Formats: sequence, structure tokens, C-alpha cells
Amino acid sequence: MLNQSTQGLHAHNWLQAATELEASSATYVIVTLLSAAGSTPRASGTKMVISDNNIYATIGGGHLEFKAIEHARTLIARGESCQEVENFQLGASLGQCCGGQVLVLFEVFASDKLHLDVYGAGHVAHALMPILAQLPIQIRWIDSRAELFPEQIPANVQKVVDDEPVAQVKTAANNTATLILTHNHQLDFELCQAVLKRDQSLWLGVIGSDTKAKKFQYRLMQRGFSEQQIDSMICPVGLSEVNGKLPMEVAVSIAGQLVALYQSLEVGKPKQKSKQWRDLQDNLVHLSTLQSQKAKIG
Repeated sequence: MLNQSTQGLHAHNWLQAATELEASSATYVIVTLLSAAGSTPRASGTKMVISDNNIYATIGGGHLEFKAIEHARTLIARGESCQEVENFQLGASLGQCCGGQVLVLFEVFASDKLHLDVYGAGHVAHALMPILAQLPIQIRWIDSRAELFPEQIPANVQKVVDDEPVAQVKTAANNTATLILTHNHQLDFELCQAVLKRDQSLWLGVIGSDTKAKKFQYRLMQRGFSEQQIDSMICPVGLSEVNGKLPMEVAVSIAGQLVALYQSLEVGKPKQKSKQWRDLQDNLVHLSTLQSQKAKIG
């Protein structure tokens, strides 16, 4: 999948795309052709931007661009900011008629916010959103009933209306936390199945009772889910120390658990990794040598 939000190519240039993705706290990769030797589809300095669901601009198309997109999304899935340099042989390894080679820089800009998908726009979700609006969390708020959403949506919340909310699980970014608060137990269960089956969610919380949790655990076991998968589902969601059934009481309990989640991620966040400058310098020298040799032959 190249672009989820639009058919064909985006109208944005790479700078507009990076600015927009940065503002939305999305993880993205800027791909730059650092150097080119021989016949190549685009010149050095050409850039494109790749996110989990979309691409912007182009570095020339063909198999080179396909491999660049593939590699960029592998880096996005790691969830870390980093820089990597890759050397692509257009003729030998990619089967392009150009026959040259390019040195490509991948700069990953990982979002430092917790990404959270909230399913359900009922009373608890309405009580929860004003709390989450004040926290470093980027949210997709998903429900099939457009009329339930308030007129004013916090800046860090994206409203998603979908007649089939379960379909949104496939579009979630990797390492997104998932909170299920719908009005329908069967829908809750279908969402749980979809999230566990995809196996890319950072965290899964489900509103309910101990009885509901046991029923879901049994049904998931009957459908072949592993004990590890089932144990990853937190139901009832929320801090056990915070009691009460009022929507705001439940919302505060869930918010406390989400705060603990993103704080634990900050503590465990790995240091930024990048290729050593020596690697980049060696690659540039290699390409420079090739260009000089081609110039002499010509």
C-alpha cells in the first residue's frame, strides 16, 4: 500500500509533507539521494517522505523507490529515531536499466508521543477525552455513530467515523496503544480479536468487569489465541486502586493507567542509533571513485 488517504500521488512536496507529519506527531522518514554514480533516475539531493500509510514526492520510481519505501517502513516499525545509509546498485541488484548506483540516506523521525486508538464515543470516552487532551498522547477516536462526537474535539484527537470500526485496526500504526470502550460486548470482542491477531498493538485495554474478562478469555482460547496473547488484554482496564462506576471515576482510573504507560516508555526508550560517519564517508569515497573512473572511460 502506497497511499492510504488518497489515490495516486500526494500533491505535497517533501517539505510540506514533513511539516504536516511533524505537526500530527506521526513517525516518518525523509529519504535523500546523497550521491549518484552512472545513469540514475534522479539527481543527488532528491528527497521523498514516507510515513506508515503514505508517500510524498519521488526519488525516481521503479524498483529503487519500491525498495526505499519497503526499507523506510521497516525502520518506522522499529519506533526509533535514527539515520541509516544504504548503497543501491540499480543494475545488478534492482534490475533497472539505468545501471548506476546511488547512496541513500534514511532519516527516521519517530514520534515521541504515545499513540492511542480509542474505540467508542460513549459516556466514559467523553469524560476521558478532556483529561487526555492535556497529556502527550496522540489519539484516534473511533465510532460508527457520528452524532455521538462532541462539536469541539481536542487538538490531539482525530475523529474517525466508520460504519465498520473493526476495519480501523488494520490501519493503526505499529506500536499503537488500543483502548476499547464501545457500547456493544460483541463489538468489543471482535475488536479484541482483530487487535490480538494483528499483533502490532503496544497495549490493549478493554472496559468491563471481571466476569466479562473471563468470558472473553474463554472465547479467545476457544479461537486458538495463545495464553500470552490473552494475558496481554487488560480487562477491566484502569487502575485497581481507583474504584467507582461513574464515568468520570472510570475515566480517571484509565487516564492514570495511560500515564503510567507512557512514562514507562520514556524510561525504557533506547538511545538514538545511527550509522557511524566513517561508514558514510567510505560510501561517498567509493561513489566518487566510480564517477571518476566513468569520466575517464567516457
